[in-house]
Amino acid sequence: MHTADFAKWTRRFEDEREHRRAQGDPEWGQGTTLHPAVWASVQRFQVGEDGDGDNLVTKADEAGDRDYAQAVRLFVAEEQNHARLLAGLLAAGGVPTLTGHWSDTVFVKLRRLMGLRMELLVLMIAEVVALRYYRALRDGTDDSLTSDVAGRILADEQRHVPFHCERLHASLAELPRPTRRPVMALWRFLLLAVSLVVAADHGPALRRLGVGRLRFVTDVVASSRAVVSAVVAPRPDAWASAD
Repeated sequence: MHTADFAKWTRRFEDEREHRRAQGDPEWGQGTTLHPAVWASVQRFQVGEDGDGDNLVTKADEAGDRDYAQAVRLFVAEEQNHARLLAGLLAAGGVPTLTGHWSDTVFVKLRRLMGLRMELLVLMIAEVVALRYYRALRDGTDDSLTSDVAGRILADEQRHVPFHCERLHASLAELPRPTRRPVMALWRFLLLAVSLVVAADHGPALRRLGVGRLRFVTDVVASSRAVVSAVVAPRPDAWASAD
């Protein structure tokens, strides 16, 4: 894996950072009103976005690619901005943030079990689930502030997935060829399990957003085929998510 592989990602993240500065924050003063089930769901997702990323940054540093390590720092900053945006949305609706949630605790523990490859595989599960969730949040309400916040986060997540696909492609290339597809098959099974849990936990909110539990799970699993292809195939950056 060459340093130049991730220099482009550093530039993309930096360009997006400048775009955010020029764009400014959403219009928090307009306020927002959502169904209590949706508020509860947003609270839980806000907890999941709110982390310091130190463990991931440390593992990226140890990987020995300075461009990749810098890109990871910029990725973490975007995730922290997602937590800030969701906190702002909650505040606009007069809803407090949570101090923690069991689902986030489980994910964090799993991500820290092993090395960078395992952390990214677990992280990618959360990212792929988040793509479908934020699309539902963007499109499932007529509240302009909520749609704005969800749309900004979704746009970031659509860049994050191919970024992680590219690193995972390089990481899986270090494994014997016969093991690569079984690893990703196991990843898809875990994604299915997690999407079922999320659908059960957030079911009332998803219904309010026009997405039933079954449709949510089906859409998440269907999107995983493109992710697997991007990780296993030689051109992972060609992956694209429907918006």
